[in-house]
Amino acid sequence: MALPNGHPPRARVLCPEQLSPDGLALLRKTLDVDERQGLSAEQLIGIIPDYDALLVRSETKVTATLLNAGKRLKVVARAGVGVDNVDVPTATKLGIVVVNSPSGNIQAAAEHTIALLMSMARNIPDACANVKVGKWERSRFVGVEVKGKTLAIIGLGKGTCACDVLTPDYPIVT
Repeated sequence: MALPNGHPPRARVLCPEQLSPDGLALLRKTLDVDERQGLSAEQLIGIIPDYDALLVRSETKVTATLLNAGKRLKVVARAGVGVDNVDVPTATKLGIVVVNSPSGNIQAAAEHTIALLMSMARNIPDACANVKVGKWERSRFVGVEVKGKTLAIIGLGKGTCACDVLTPDYPIVT
């Protein structure tokens, strides 16, 4: 059914969890996006019939009951890795596409890894705990300077081996 301006109606997307405002702004260019955080499972089941898509993270459990109530649902999108909170077999039987975004936070995860490594090299966790109990034993927490040293990170993320090396001459060598 076309709108009075002749355009088809925009698909409605329900976001029952907090998501990136930047990502939602992109979706809002072409879709009607409703943010409804804090819904109970019963409330979610009660409103899902009005939506074409459901966008979740890990908090919302997308059960068979919820999927069956979503008479208009075409897509369940999981913002993040995995779909363990989505009943994929039921979605498949109902013709609902289930998608996720496994690489959405790769950069942030890599930066967090480097931050944790630097934190450990400089004894930040121990120094923080020491200050919180009212002490400041500065000489115990000097740590190790990383300048001029080689640091290798070997990981098996996503089942493949990756090795990044930080050296004084080459900031990142893969």
